[in-house]
Amino acid sequence: MRSIFRTAVFALLAASTWPAAAAAQVPVAAVDSLRHAVVRLTARLDSLEAGTCPAGPGVPLPTITPGRDATVDSLAAAVGALAARVEGAIAARCRAAAPPRVPADTADPLAAIRAAADSAAAEAGVPAVQDTSTPTQFIGRQRNQSAMNPEISATGDVRLEVREDHEGPDFHLEEIELAFQAALDPYSHTKIFAGISEDGIEIEEGYLYWTGLPGRLRVDLGKFRQPVGDLNRWHLHALPEGEYPLVYQRYLSEEGLSGVGLSLYSALPLSIAGGTHELYLQATASESDPLVAGGDLPLVLGRLQNFWQLSRSTYVQLGATGIVAENPDTSLTSDLIGVDLRLTIRPPEAGTRQDFTARAEGYRFHSDLDGEVATRYGAFADLQWRTSQRWVFGARYDYVEPPSGPNVAEWAVTPAITWWQSEFVFLRLEGQRHHDNLTGTLDRLTLQVVWAMGPHKHETY
Repeated sequence: MRSIFRTAVFALLAASTWPAAAAAQVPVAAVDSLRHAVVRLTARLDSLEAGTCPAGPGVPLPTITPGRDATVDSLAAAVGALAARVEGAIAARCRAAAPPRVPADTADPLAAIRAAADSAAAEAGVPAVQDTSTPTQFIGRQRNQSAMNPEISATGDVRLEVREDHEGPDFHLEEIELAFQAALDPYSHTKIFAGISEDGIEIEEGYLYWTGLPGRLRVDLGKFRQPVGDLNRWHLHALPEGEYPLVYQRYLSEEGLSGVGLSLYSALPLSIAGGTHELYLQATASESDPLVAGGDLPLVLGRLQNFWQLSRSTYVQLGATGIVAENPDTSLTSDLIGVDLRLTIRPPEAGTRQDFTARAEGYRFHSDLDGEVATRYGAFADLQWRTSQRWVFGARYDYVEPPSGPNVAEWAVTPAITWWQSEFVFLRLEGQRHHDNLTGTLDRLTLQVVWAMGPHKHETY
């Protein structure tokens, strides 16, 4: 269509530049009128191609008296035909897409308002948009019964142990863990973990947390596992070995450190050598005999955690943790300082099939009980090598001095082989040689079977 317009324009220009002798025979006013009509038709066509319906009525064509000049008659006929085609295209594209008008007295007031708006838009030259979506369904914003249910997961941990100090194998259910998680609203979430064992039911964690607060702040309130080193936040069934490291057991508690209180977390707005840096500050009432010996005053924990992505496959995590606590009833003051390092190599092309992780953590425990001062040290090193999607080989070495009393150090070596049947089930064969100067050496062999169901399996941090 545009090429036809150009031809008409060129023809009119050629007609207007004929020699003077020819120009005397052509009505100049008629040629100018046809030229103006072509210009206005071109503008309407440009508007249509730009996606906007041209406003206003069609282009009026000049009145040409036929028979005075054959050339002008031919041009007038061509312009008239083109004007008809342009207006036909406008009608087909704009008016056909416009929704049918709804009488103003319709029973649906909303439909009447929409019809009036569409009519005004059509008269203004705005193209109507065809609605190909499904009809709008208006629903209440209250939560129905299904939406109110939390995400529920369950994990089982059964073990068969053979020990030197026991006759025959020992089967026992280590724990059944129930996990409930939910987003309460756009600002807060909750997590609740209940452990069921042969000793009864215990709430391992149950806390509410807010995210997206000013200053990149996250606030946790309730009972939670605390960020000591790299592994204390992990639940027992998710550990790379069957038990927490000895330094956790001796300086925190047999199951690591957890407490009821307040936690503040923030990703710091700075970067050192391209790293990411995180800060934790917590005040909790924790059940830790080495730190508080049954006291009621909350202990205070601070942790700085740093992360560097060295390459596409390798990252390093370096952390430092400090804890201070006291129990005025027993005149106990204590503090714990630790550093931890983690190196993980996970080739991107290997996905979840291959990786290597090395961990090392060291701690200094200091206590003062009625003037009896003790400073003790502990550490562990852990290696984990996943050779395929199913097989993981690992080993851990522990060394720790007791938090109080005679300084009788103990150590342990714990190798383990883990076979993942699927993401829901794994089996682990683990050996351990444990030694201290009081009880001597004890060897143990454990077969651990862990299974899980639900959306949150083997949650790690």
